[in-house]
Formats: sequence, C-alpha cells, structure tokens
Amino acid sequence: MVSDLGMVALSASITMAAAALATAWAEQAIGAAAVGAIAEKEETFSKVLILTVIPETIVIFGLVVAILILGKAGGA
Repeated sequence: MVSDLGMVALSASITMAAAALATAWAEQAIGAAAVGAIAEKEETFSKVLILTVIPETIVIFGLVVAILILGKAGGA
C-alpha cells in the first residue's frame, strides 16, 4: 500500500508532467507557425521570439503548484 507521502509525491510529479506536456504541445504549434512567419518576413523575429517564450510560463506555474502540494504535505 502506498503511504500518504508517496501519494503526495505522485501528485506533485503528475502536476509537473502535465505542465511539461502542455508546454511541449503549445511550443510545437507556435514553433511551426513561427518558422513559417520568419521565412516569409524576417522583421517578425522579435514578435515571434516573445510568442515562443510565453508558453514556458506554464512550466513555471506547474512547478509552483508542485511545490505548494509538497509544502502542504509537509505542514500536515
């Protein structure tokens, strides 16, 4: 049987995995569109760069949630 601490660790790891997969999915779509946009018009590079960085915040939010989950378990 899995202990309570094991379930908390599993919850935190699922949170990080889901955040990483969501970011990869978003980056794939944005990256493909960005390459096409830059190939047609090189002036769009700075805008495209910003748009490709935005999905990285999903991983940061996932990390924060995982830390909160682990912190809540430690305080209980």
